[in-house]
Amino acid sequence: MATDAHARTSAQMPEPLYDLEVATPSHAERALTMGAAQKTGTLCTLYAPATPNEQAGHPYGSFVTVSLQDGSPIFLLSELAEHTKNLRSDPRASLMLAEDGADDPLANARVTLLGPCLPVADPGGSARDAFLSRHPNAEYYADFKDFHFWKLQVESVRYIGGYGRMSWVDAADWLAAEPDPLAASAAGIISHMNADHAETLVSYCKAFSRAPELGVEFSSVQMTGVDRYGFEMSAQTAEGPRPVRLAFPEEVSSADGTRKALIALLKDARAYLAK
Repeated sequence: MATDAHARTSAQMPEPLYDLEVATPSHAERALTMGAAQKTGTLCTLYAPATPNEQAGHPYGSFVTVSLQDGSPIFLLSELAEHTKNLRSDPRASLMLAEDGADDPLANARVTLLGPCLPVADPGGSARDAFLSRHPNAEYYADFKDFHFWKLQVESVRYIGGYGRMSWVDAADWLAAEPDPLAASAAGIISHMNADHAETLVSYCKAFSRAPELGVEFSSVQMTGVDRYGFEMSAQTAEGPRPVRLAFPEEVSSADGTRKALIALLKDARAYLAK
């Protein structure tokens, strides 16, 4: 868990509408949650020329299927693929995992993992299970003689969570992080709150954000994110959308737990606004 105290501020930017010390996922947690949800990525290797006349060392990007095993990317690679030939020559590699969905692609989250990519020592063990659990259709060719499991040993992590949210994440923090337990249900929670409880979101902002004390009025509010620690909203003001993040009273681990926490917050908001 971290806070939003690292968020960008300047004299030109408006004062935030929420306490930047509010509990929020660390960049390692955000990056791993996003990365664990992806099944494909871009594997970059260093080109190994087939003849002495060709120039070596150019970055070579390949579209690959991938699964994360305790934070380490696992691949099932063919010996016929150029990226496999490259890795046999030089194991240095990077993998970019990226989400999609936003109208502005640069607003999407992505993470780049760097380190040596090497054949798995025990190809019939846990790495195989981790990969096939995500890609069951690969089972029919997983035992072909020219296919082998590979693992990228993460040494460096670069995370970009969209505009204004980016950092180098310590590899140890990445490997120790866990995906957010709400990752699979977050989209449904957000959709439900925006469709059926728009006034509830307004009440949250009126009661718990700094908008009233700063004299900021807003016409509408939408939930934009939710995680084990709390949730994020976008309040539409005369100057444009402004972010607001609120924390749950305690961590949640399920959609039902989130529902109960949101109901409890609504009761507190109504009590506060009734004073």
